[in-house]
Amino acid sequence: MAAAFDFSELSPDIILDACQHYGFYAESGLLALNSYENRVYQFKADDGERYVVKFYRPQRWSAAQIQEEHQFAFELQAAEIPVVAPLKVAGESLLPYLGYQFAIFPSRGGRALEADDDEQLCQLGRFLGQLHQLGSARPFTARPTLSVQEFIIDSQQFLVSSGLLSRNIEQQLNTVLEQLTQLCLQQFRPKQLIRTHGDCHLGNLFFNQQPFFVDLDDCRQAPAMQDLWMLLGGDAIEQRYKLELLLEEYQQFCDFDFSQLQLIESLRSMRMVHYMAWLARRWSDPAFPLHFPWFNTDAYWQQQLVVLQDQCLRMQQPPLRLHPYDY
Repeated sequence: MAAAFDFSELSPDIILDACQHYGFYAESGLLALNSYENRVYQFKADDGERYVVKFYRPQRWSAAQIQEEHQFAFELQAAEIPVVAPLKVAGESLLPYLGYQFAIFPSRGGRALEADDDEQLCQLGRFLGQLHQLGSARPFTARPTLSVQEFIIDSQQFLVSSGLLSRNIEQQLNTVLEQLTQLCLQQFRPKQLIRTHGDCHLGNLFFNQQPFFVDLDDCRQAPAMQDLWMLLGGDAIEQRYKLELLLEEYQQFCDFDFSQLQLIESLRSMRMVHYMAWLARRWSDPAFPLHFPWFNTDAYWQQQLVVLQDQCLRMQQPPLRLHPYDY
């Protein structure tokens, strides 16, 4: 695959031709769905069903990594854990076309999961426990592992070498990121890594009589807490309440190591820094300046410096604790 291969030549005609090549004939137009990393569209086919076609960003994942993502989805589906898995065409779910790699999914309707609905949280905790029970059965072999090296150290190196930072911002960012890196290296020491969803936030969770998961694009080896901490909003009291609801059902299927509560702020820090570097890495994609016009402005970087400095302080505070557990 050529180094410059990207989405610039991916036209609606190519997308429709790719779908037709594998037997999916669109009767409607292509409705773009909310995805910046990949190109994702919904359409209605001549069989009366609605489908979602997902073109993977070139050069992000290898074929083996995407196939392992799909296999994880198939395992979850077979275990009756609610996840939207890709369809197979002649036994294959990863479909090549003109150098692109794509997959077709059934379109499943639902509304956004409500993080303040206790019943929905309890149901979600049950399914997360089942997901992690299955995820613990064996490791990924091609997918990556969540690490401080990738999410903070490599991100810092890319930001500094990107040419997007002024000298003043670069110096200040290096200072705060070096402190954050040391704190994360001290605190991010999970005892066990398992197969996780990897990006389990409310944008990837929907509800239709029960919660269901979408988008395993970031699945990876990680501590179980990676699929829990992003669901915890509000102050410490609210976070504790939500986590207790989730874990009450979760532990019917999978034991939870309560020492992982100490990982929450490390995971938050890693995600924050990785997100900044992700925007920088994608800045040459025309979709990013269009949808993130505030990125790479002086106001943005000054705000991020304040947020990161505050995060350093948060990491030096005692971790969230649940009662009456002693750990």
